[in-house]
Amino acid sequence: MAETGGVNRRDFLRLGLAAGPASLIAACGWDGGALLQPRLRMVSRINDWVGEHIFQSNRRLAREYPVSARTPEQAFPAYSITFNRERHYPDPPAGWALEVGGLVRKPVRLTLPMLQAIPSVTYTVKHHCVEGWTAIATWTGVPVSAVLAMVEPLPTARYLRFDSFDSKYSNGWDLTSAAHPQTILAYARNDQPLPRTRGAPLRLYSPVKLGYKLTKYLSAMTLTAERHGGYWEDQGYPWLGGV
Repeated sequence: MAETGGVNRRDFLRLGLAAGPASLIAACGWDGGALLQPRLRMVSRINDWVGEHIFQSNRRLAREYPVSARTPEQAFPAYSITFNRERHYPDPPAGWALEVGGLVRKPVRLTLPMLQAIPSVTYTVKHHCVEGWTAIATWTGVPVSAVLAMVEPLPTARYLRFDSFDSKYSNGWDLTSAAHPQTILAYARNDQPLPRTRGAPLRLYSPVKLGYKLTKYLSAMTLTAERHGGYWEDQGYPWLGGV
């Protein structure tokens, strides 16, 4: 997808909005400290308003790339809260399955074979980290919209909470972003089962969100009426986290 003239979304967010501390401080490492956190929260609120009212659209698709453009594995950073603290990547709990519930008519518990039986999406896209680096990989998984259709959200549901077994990591999403056609629950990467370094057995993925919004080691999806923050969002990072 070629860029058109003028300032695109990524350039805009790199200016006075997300080019503030939230886009320069690594969600992949440092929380900004007590002195910067109030400013981070202010920038976050501005970013969220701009993203929700101006840029957010299910019609905007991220560019796809040929498989030959994939970033070499050693050049694609991996991250986990558990790994940072304990120097190992988390193992799924015994009997792991994805719990989908909250404000829905039909809560479900989905095992990996059940998820793999749902029609999947595969794309090769660019991953964007808030630190500023990018990398390309192929992801395969189930559209979140397909799971939402399965559970039938109640009229009061406005948000989704994604929980992880990686040291209780979590994220909050709006339903519009979650229903984007490129938002998936990924169980494969580069034509192989998702490895532990990348969030196995299941992770959230979207090429129109920054990396800290893409919950790895996914354990639950919960539809809510109130907006949930998240591990980094509660420390001042933009809630929408779009690119």
